[in-house]
Amino acid sequence: MPTYVFKGRNRLGEVIVGERMADSRDVLRQLLRREQVMLTSVKEKGREVSVPKIGGRKKVKSKELAIFTRQFSVMIDAGLPLVQCLEILAQQQENKYFQQVLLQIRQDVEEGSTLAVAMSRHTKVFNHLFVNMVEAGEAGGILDLILQRLSTYIEKDVKLKRDVVSAMIYPSAVIGIAVAVVCVIMVFVIPAFQAIFVGLLGPGEALPLPTRIVVGISDFLAGIGGLVLLVSGIASVVGIRFYYKTPRGQY
Repeated sequence: MPTYVFKGRNRLGEVIVGERMADSRDVLRQLLRREQVMLTSVKEKGREVSVPKIGGRKKVKSKELAIFTRQFSVMIDAGLPLVQCLEILAQQQENKYFQQVLLQIRQDVEEGSTLAVAMSRHTKVFNHLFVNMVEAGEAGGILDLILQRLSTYIEKDVKLKRDVVSAMIYPSAVIGIAVAVVCVIMVFVIPAFQAIFVGLLGPGEALPLPTRIVVGISDFLAGIGGLVLLVSGIASVVGIRFYYKTPRGQY
């Protein structure tokens, strides 16, 4: 009969740690439930747990996080131990990076870490709000309720972002086409008409001020100015994307 090292909480919220022999993890959970102890982690004594090195696409989409949080809340509400929940959810993940993160969290919890502390080590997946809410849920014994609220919040956030992107597609396309048309006119059309404008002038006459401004802008864009604006625009977009990937930008 195997020996299991377990960790749980009693009705008063006190942490209970110990070892006990049982036929299986399910049997151990039933025994502890009779003693009014909620099992949070359990592992077979002497069993080594290996977690693969995290690699590949190091990104978790908000939709994936929302699905994980919703499923996690249902499992916790059903009375499953944290470690078992994390193991099941990790095996269901198609995102290999997210799967490895969950396996690492499972191992940290098995070694005695709280769920919030284990999640806080993966800031690319779980932000400060998520970690703080989980910490409050663990302290108050309402982790399932907190996870339900988090999943609802993330789902609404995903829907809002999708609606904003959908609403911005048409105006962005119109603005982009308009800018492209103006640039083509300034770079290729205006220089062709410039010689005609000058030829129509009499001796000592000058082009009207608005026309000179348009011709000046055309000369600027056709020369080094167009290249400078293009490089500046690309650099600005890249800089903004990198900023949003930093902790301050994400906050």
